[in-house]
Amino acid sequence: MLNWDDYNESEKAQKAQPIIKEDEPVKAQERPEESIPEHVPAAAGERAKQAKEAIEVLDTKEGEEELDGMSGRVQVDDKAMINCRADLNQLVPFKYDWAWQKYLDGSANHWMPQEVNMTADIALWKSNEGLTEDERTIVMRNLGFFSTADSLVANNLVLAIYRLITNPECRQYILRQSFEEAIHTHAYQYCIESLGMDEGEIFNMYREIPSVAKKASWGLKYTKEISDPGFVTGTDETDKLLLKNLIAFYCVLEGIFFYCGFTQILSMGRRNKMTGTAEQFQYILRDESMHLNFGIDMINQIKIENPHLWDEQMRQEAAQMILEGTELEIQYARDTMPRGILGMNAGMMEEYLQFIANRRLVQIGLEEEFEGATNPFPWMSEIMDLRKEKNFFETRVIEYQTGGALSWD
Repeated sequence: MLNWDDYNESEKAQKAQPIIKEDEPVKAQERPEESIPEHVPAAAGERAKQAKEAIEVLDTKEGEEELDGMSGRVQVDDKAMINCRADLNQLVPFKYDWAWQKYLDGSANHWMPQEVNMTADIALWKSNEGLTEDERTIVMRNLGFFSTADSLVANNLVLAIYRLITNPECRQYILRQSFEEAIHTHAYQYCIESLGMDEGEIFNMYREIPSVAKKASWGLKYTKEISDPGFVTGTDETDKLLLKNLIAFYCVLEGIFFYCGFTQILSMGRRNKMTGTAEQFQYILRDESMHLNFGIDMINQIKIENPHLWDEQMRQEAAQMILEGTELEIQYARDTMPRGILGMNAGMMEEYLQFIANRRLVQIGLEEEFEGATNPFPWMSEIMDLRKEKNFFETRVIEYQTGGALSWD
């Protein structure tokens, strides 16, 4: 749209044009066919010329060779979990329908932290008689670990796993998982901020509290090498490093390290304490259960396609990783529960973690290590099957807005 100044300039330009009489022939404009318009700067003209030359390269033999890898339709049998040469940009045909279904299920379970009412938690946390000192320690320790743990998982997914898994439908789920990890970190931060905690203290626990720091350090060592941009798979050694990373993050970090803390917080919720925080943990646990199942399927699929990787040494190392993770989580339980609390104690948690460890071992084809271990908290299984609709529309939410405009009362 012209403004007034534009109009004046346009009018001046028109007045400056020579007047052509009706009987005077119009002369053809003299300009070389390939010349650059006078108003185009020389640098821009040169760039346009270079762009044209670059496109013309695609018509040469060299360009044909570059496009050669993109020719031909991708067949299902061309796809593989790792080291696949098929076009990674072509989503269908699916080879792993389970991966696509998990993506759809994850998308259907979408939620945001602000959807949870934190009013009761804030009042309880600020009350001098609301929680015992041991209960406060549990809340702070768990927010301290989880607020960083999900960032560790997300970084591993984005910087390493997504690049090295060479199947499009699995990558699609990994993208969804990465977003969910961001939501989880957001949820922990939302709880910390709502309760008015010292953010510097909470977010630095993974550096300063030994039982928290050990778990974070253990996970980081399994992602250090493969997150290097120069790391590539294709040899037995590098393929095994990737497989170890998947076992560390899916079977241990998400499959064991979360269970003590989640059981503690959810037990508080069952006793009508910190109900908003517990509700956030319910939704996070449901997401993590899906992450775990996806990771187990991915690990087992890699084993099927690459049986030579799953040799005796690799099986022993995988079992050892799960046992190490179990011991670290038991130490964390002892640190956070020096005394009995919330209907549980460190001894019960140790048996529960051994029960969980047995499940992880069996899920990837290994033998149980803890004979006779049982689940002392059967209600945890019920919570993992929680439907999103259970609480959202049974509560009156007035403290937040979603979509930038909604206000419920």
